[in-house]
Amino acid sequence: MIHRIHPGLGTPLDPSDLPIETIALARTLVGLALGVGSPHGVVGGRIVEVEAYLPQRDSASHAYRGRTARNAAMFGRPLHAYVYFIYGNHWCFNVTSEAVGTGAAVLVRALEPLAGIELMAERRAGQPFRDLARGPGRLAQALALGGGDDGTPICPRRRICLYDLRRPAEIVATPRVGISSARELPLRFSLAGSRFVSSPLPRPRAMV
Repeated sequence: MIHRIHPGLGTPLDPSDLPIETIALARTLVGLALGVGSPHGVVGGRIVEVEAYLPQRDSASHAYRGRTARNAAMFGRPLHAYVYFIYGNHWCFNVTSEAVGTGAAVLVRALEPLAGIELMAERRAGQPFRDLARGPGRLAQALALGGGDDGTPICPRRRICLYDLRRPAEIVATPRVGISSARELPLRFSLAGSRFVSSPLPRPRAMV
């Protein structure tokens, strides 16, 4: 799969165009587009919500207790996919960050669908347009991301690619959701005003 300029998603980004520090990467991802190759073309959309999971002292991170078979991708090269199965019924897609040997990643929580919308709707069994990729499990299902993508590079020469939409992005920073520890940290970054964010935003902690 070779990703090229896409009328709906923009210009493919090389990994060298992106930061690897976790918070910087999380902020950068909001407003970019995520595209995934399929036999029917590229499907994807604008990233509107992510969560950063920091190295070392972040007790909510899968890497907090060290490397395992499940989280090995988090300790590998940055800007690769970390895809894990949760609650026994859906996958979650992350972009790895930091240097090799440092476990960290950014969870991509929600997209605004822009490309391959009919295929996404088929995969999501005809769910409303707003809900096609609003939430990490829905996103992975709509883009057909799964365990086979774990550890793969995110680049124009592979199945998963990030695109520059060249649209300004106002970002809201709030606490992460759906976790039981380190809940107070403002590490959830969302596109201000987007109706595709996965759940109502609490009062912003900061504007970045």
